[in-house]
Amino acid sequence: MQIRLTKFARTRLFPSPPRINAVQGATPEAFEAHLNAHPPLKVLDGYAPFCKLHVHRNWTQTRCLTVPITDDNRHLLRSGYEARTRDELPVLVRWFEGIVPPVADYLIVILYSREQMAKENDAIDADWGVVGCLATAEPQEIPMAPITMMRNALGVGEGGSGVPMDREAYRRSVEYWERHANWRVP
Repeated sequence: MQIRLTKFARTRLFPSPPRINAVQGATPEAFEAHLNAHPPLKVLDGYAPFCKLHVHRNWTQTRCLTVPITDDNRHLLRSGYEARTRDELPVLVRWFEGIVPPVADYLIVILYSREQMAKENDAIDADWGVVGCLATAEPQEIPMAPITMMRNALGVGEGGSGVPMDREAYRRSVEYWERHANWRVP
């Protein structure tokens, strides 16, 4: 099985200029080579048949993706409207500023099939394409953000995958994201 970084993941996981809240301690080429040379600890089913999650011990210096919201850090939450790409509509997002979480114990690599990547106009010359990576303290998936679920339900034309909304998964996502937030360096 061959795995490649997609254009979408390359810009988000390895931005230029580099950011501390992206993948640390690996180049895109080294990251991709590691995925192809080292089998995952386990493989999880994703939110759709074309999606798989490969759980790896963190071999980088990448920090945890999310931070629990507490009374002590709530004042550090920020929000704004952003789009992930030029073609997407901006949506409301929130994040912490002024917090640096610990180095993650696990990297959960989100893979889409070659067929799905072709549908999303990001064709790859491999069996699977990396579309994201969750840096976590536990070897389990962080729920997809509610806005990502909604975007996916809107379809490929709006930056999603075309997978219909799963109301129960959405409720679990809201429960998690009400208590956690991503972080950024100002």
